[in-house]
Amino acid sequence: MGVSGAGKITLMDVLAGRKTGGYIEGNITISGYLKKKETFARISRYCAQNDIHSPHVTVYESLVYSAWLRLPSDVDSAARKMFIDEVMELMELTPLKGALVGLPGVNGLSTEQHKRLTIAVELWQILQ
Repeated sequence: MGVSGAGKITLMDVLAGRKTGGYIEGNITISGYLKKKETFARISRYCAQNDIHSPHVTVYESLVYSAWLRLPSDVDSAARKMFIDEVMELMELTPLKGALVGLPGVNGLSTEQHKRLTIAVELWQILQ
């Protein structure tokens, strides 16, 4: 996609609406249509290159925490658990349910498993 410093992450941050500094001008279009933040947020997800997970909790605890933060408050505990189980199965994290997240390359999950957890915590709105 480009050499280091070419602006790949900056482009993704602008598209995702995460860029807070600098100067952005012009229109963003997706397939010829003006990007609407609400619509774009429902159909896309962007996981940052440097994902952030607490290394001291399990995979399951990470997903429970994410579900409580991201699912609407009217989703009851049984439905919340169903979503968590579905995400774990979808991302092939079920066998790692009780594994500590740890630090990538040091202990805990492998780098690939860590990335799957990062994707998993972004899936809540897709499953609703």
